[in-house]
Amino acid sequence: METTVTMSASDLPTRDNVPDHYKWNAGSVFATRAAWEAEFKRALGSVARVRRHSGLIGKGRKQLLAAMRDIEALTRRTGRLVTYAVMDHHVETTQPEAARLYGRAMGLVGQAMAAASFLDPQLLLVGRTKLRQWIKAEPQLAKYAHYYDDLFRKQKHVRSAEVEEVLGMLADPFSGPHMLNNMLTSADFQFRPARSTAGAELPVAQSTFDELLANPDREVRRTAFESYTGQYLAFKNTSAQNLVSSIKQNVLMMRARRQRTTLDMALFESNIPGRVFTNLLSIFRKNLPTWHKYWAVRKRALGVDTLQPYDIWAPLGASRPTVTYEQAVDWVCAGMEPLGADYVRAMRRGCLDERWVDSMPSKGKTDGAFSAGSPGTHPFILMSWDHNIFSVSTLAHELGHSMHSYLAWQTQPLVYSNYSLFVAEVASNFNQAMTRGHLLKSNLDKAFPNQRAGRGAVQLSPLLFHHAHISAL
Repeated sequence: METTVTMSASDLPTRDNVPDHYKWNAGSVFATRAAWEAEFKRALGSVARVRRHSGLIGKGRKQLLAAMRDIEALTRRTGRLVTYAVMDHHVETTQPEAARLYGRAMGLVGQAMAAASFLDPQLLLVGRTKLRQWIKAEPQLAKYAHYYDDLFRKQKHVRSAEVEEVLGMLADPFSGPHMLNNMLTSADFQFRPARSTAGAELPVAQSTFDELLANPDREVRRTAFESYTGQYLAFKNTSAQNLVSSIKQNVLMMRARRQRTTLDMALFESNIPGRVFTNLLSIFRKNLPTWHKYWAVRKRALGVDTLQPYDIWAPLGASRPTVTYEQAVDWVCAGMEPLGADYVRAMRRGCLDERWVDSMPSKGKTDGAFSAGSPGTHPFILMSWDHNIFSVSTLAHELGHSMHSYLAWQTQPLVYSNYSLFVAEVASNFNQAMTRGHLLKSNLDKAFPNQRAGRGAVQLSPLLFHHAHISAL
């Protein structure tokens, strides 16, 4: 693909004006909205089919296998529907139809979780010994062995079938704080324009803010930062109450699960001891002096008296290197070559041919970046390309998630394909580190011809600091 488009903050396009090859491949999931609607109806039928297994799995291994298969079929259907709705809504938060689709998809998630909620309590009633006997007698149950073993680890926090059903139903209403924040900040917020030293106005939006913070003009950075944060501060009471609602939800789930703290609840699902979390914090605090040295170097390089938050991503040279999306794909692929030709080939094909990435800024697009998808779809990425090194970092990071998903969906049974967040960040940060290492080792002069090698190294350092992940399915 040779065509490139350079979008500046001053000509933020509507969605219709973004070239298709820079949009996620919605048609690969559902060719039309009508196709989504038809699959939604079929998913509701799958919900009813799953409910019919309640109370039956204790009768024998064949009944258990039938239930597991129907639950997996519902999970696959729901995953495709949710992936489409999530991507559709987040690229056009101002479109009511997209919001409606997203709301219906989350409602389906709640119904699916409630329908399958009988499974764990009834498996515990069957017991570990009988389950192991069934697995020996029915080879097709063997792939669930780890799931069953892990269930008994969690036994004291699994509630009755009735309580589990109610907890499953909460998935839809509990999505409210996230939805409210997204609609408020991406659809309703109107930011004052940033101003350059010469007096030019530059529109501030969720999809342009990062680019403005990387502008060489400090006045652009300052006014963009004050406009952006000022709008959030103007709604601080609403945002704070939304946060309180989210905290209350976590506390409710903690108590319902009979956990000691919300931190214990968050770590328990992935079987991570609390000391891993506290050790991570202590390691970070121990290494803060390294960051203090870096900020001191950046302050001197920029020639400012006080380093402000809006100076963190400022370019250090007189000119700012411009990076096309296609160039970034080449750099990330080159950085990941040690993982083998198959890995790189799949990643390049996804970025350039299969349209995994919705890359360009547009009006109404949500902030940040994330990787989202499910078995049966591509591992899609949402981001806003800013034509700078930080966009390279974001692309590398999210491709780590997407390649993790891509490989997991190809090689793992569905029941194990939804990896934990703790594991997920290994792949994403590894991709960033490999890309950064490649640029520092091989491409520094080519990538940053107007900056000395020392400055180029400092310029790349924020790749360690920059993290744009929001969430993934």
